[in-house]
Formats: sequence, structure tokens, C-alpha cells
Amino acid sequence: MRENKCYLNTVGILCSIGDSKKVVKESLLSLRTNMTMTDQFSLGESLPLGLCHGELPAIPLADKKWQSRNNQFALAVLKQIEGDVMAAIKKYGANRVGVVIGTSTSGIAENERAIKEGVSTGKMPNDYDLQEMGATAQFIGEVMGVGGPVYGVSTACSSGAKALASARRLIRLGVCDAVIAGGVDTLCQLTVEGFSSLQAVSNTRCNPFSEKRNGINIGEGAALFLVTSVPLGVELAGVGEGSDAHHISAPDPSGNGAIRCMSEALNDAGIVASEVGYVNLHGTATQLNDAMESKAMHHVFGESTFCSSTKPFTGHTLGAAGAVEAGICWIMLENDDDEALLPVHMWDGVNDPSLPDINLVMPKAKHNESIRYVLSNSFAFGGNNISLLLGRNE
Repeated sequence: MRENKCYLNTVGILCSIGDSKKVVKESLLSLRTNMTMTDQFSLGESLPLGLCHGELPAIPLADKKWQSRNNQFALAVLKQIEGDVMAAIKKYGANRVGVVIGTSTSGIAENERAIKEGVSTGKMPNDYDLQEMGATAQFIGEVMGVGGPVYGVSTACSSGAKALASARRLIRLGVCDAVIAGGVDTLCQLTVEGFSSLQAVSNTRCNPFSEKRNGINIGEGAALFLVTSVPLGVELAGVGEGSDAHHISAPDPSGNGAIRCMSEALNDAGIVASEVGYVNLHGTATQLNDAMESKAMHHVFGESTFCSSTKPFTGHTLGAAGAVEAGICWIMLENDDDEALLPVHMWDGVNDPSLPDINLVMPKAKHNESIRYVLSNSFAFGGNNISLLLGRNE
């Protein structure tokens, strides 16, 4: 029996397919994707982006340095779990509650506008404040008045998942009794143009694991969890982390780094691969990632374990992706309907004969029994990889 169990008690989530657990679940069940064609971030070239269009809450702090879209996203999901967070602060004390947030953009969009004004006028705006990578964590800490450790994690596309692993360590080490943890990333021109320069962006909805796949859709989103040792919600049962450093942007084609992470997560939880009912794939729809991940998936789980990429629904939410996709897994495990919620793999169905067979979830796919464990993969630049194993709280 595992000691020092850790739980994701509750989650707030925001992405292009929904601004709550309920709406995200409805979108997954109805196969409702939501990509926006726009050239707002791509200098005249219209691209499909996972944009969030709903109204965002106003920042309640007077200091202009907190004014950013990233912080508005953080506040929107924080409000969804605010009652649970306040209860934890009351129970444990503010100094026993921490904040760990994964992000890759923080407030870069605000920085872009300020720098553009500075270049054109010769003077930076009076209210300009550099939105560095810890800014969103600091904002949440300030809003909630917590006194525990507050910091950011920025490891590109694994950031949000890494924040959850960090939160579990803080709990297990006795540094905190509760941690607000997750990922927040909003769109900016630097990110969209940066991925475009790598020739990694698709001009149609992404098509993971298809022979015709041609790149990612960038998205924005946020997911925050309250992490404690109290057995409520979903267990963070296993974590597998690695840094294979194969290449600054390309994954190790052998899949060995991903295999190590998935295997380590299973070992950490003390279970075997056959006990996992579903894997949320990183599934970016780039040639190299999908080739690598399908090899790794087949090696660890064979060809029968259900799996899918949910990025055709949400877009690749970058530093938030690991948290948003863990949030989708959380919703899946908390689902109390008669049939298990299996996120469908949205693609054109054209198999790539060069890839090993994996069991991509098709519409109306059914699991024969209640799913106890699910795994979520996040693979980042430099081989900074992580797999999170989530378990149903029974």
C-alpha cells in the first residue's frame, strides 16, 4: 500500500471548449471542437487557434503590474475552486498553503504591446511591469493571501504537469498541507510565430497520428487544482519525470524517454500497465512527436489500451497543457454516469502504416468496466517529459 497519498481534491478549468468542468465534459461528449480562424497572432496568415472568447473577471488588485490576460485566466479558474481553497486556508493556516503554477507565456502579450509602444515612442508605458514567469503564481498567492511557497515552473509544454508533481512533493515533504497548483497560458504573437518558424503549425484542425498530420494548433487555457493529502477527488497516484536532452526541439525518435516516464509513473503507483484504462496522449500531430509517442505507447501498453489526444478539442495549450489535460482526466474519473467517459480521438481516420498500432478511441467506444487509472503524457522541448497517473478515489 502506498504511503503519503496525494489527491487532486477539485479542479477549475478554462479552455476553448468550456469554462467549467460541466461545459468541458459536455463538449467532449458531444464531440464539439472549437478552433477560431484568425490572423491576430500570425501577421496576416490565418490559423486555427484554440481561443477562449468568454468574458473574463476583472483583476481585483490595484497595482497595474497584475493586469494581464494570463492573470485573468488564473482568476477565472481560481473562482471555480475558491470555496475549497478558502476552507483549506482556514483549516491549515495561510502559511501552510502554497502555490505552484506552470506557464510558458505568463504575460508576454502585455510585454509585446508595451515594447511596441516603447519602440514607436521612445518611451515605455508608465504602468509597464515585466510579466516574468513567476508572475501568475505570485498573483494567485496575493489574491488568496497565502504564506507558503509561491513559485512558477516553466518547462515549455510539460509545465502544468510539472507543477502538479511539484505540489505533491511539497505535500509529501511536509512543507505544505495544501497547494494551489496547475497551469495557465494565454496566446501571444511570440508563441504563435515561434512555433510557425519551426514549421510545426497546421493551417487546419490538427490531425494526430494520421498519415496526413501536418502540425499543431496553438491554444490557450488554464486549470488549477487544490492538492492535499485528504482523500477527496482524484488521487495523483504516480509521477514519472525525465529529461533525455536528445535535441532542443525534436523528441528522441526511439521513444525511450517517454517509455521511461510512463514506466516510472506505473512503478511509482505500484501498478502494472494492464490496470490503466486510458492514456491521454501528448498527441501534437507533428510528424516526430506522434511517431515517437506511438512507439512508446505500444511498448508500454501494447495495442489494446484506450488512448486519444484531446488537442483537436482544445488546441495545444502549451504551458497549461499538462494541467488542462490532467483536468480532462480528472473529469473523466469523476464521471458518475453508467458508461465511462472516454475522450474520442478526433482525426480523419487515415492510419499511418509506419506507426505501430495503438487503440485510439473511436466514437461510441465503450469500456467493459469502470476505469480505475488513467495516464496523461506531456512532452516538452529538450526531452523534458512527464507522465501523471491519476486514480479514481474509491
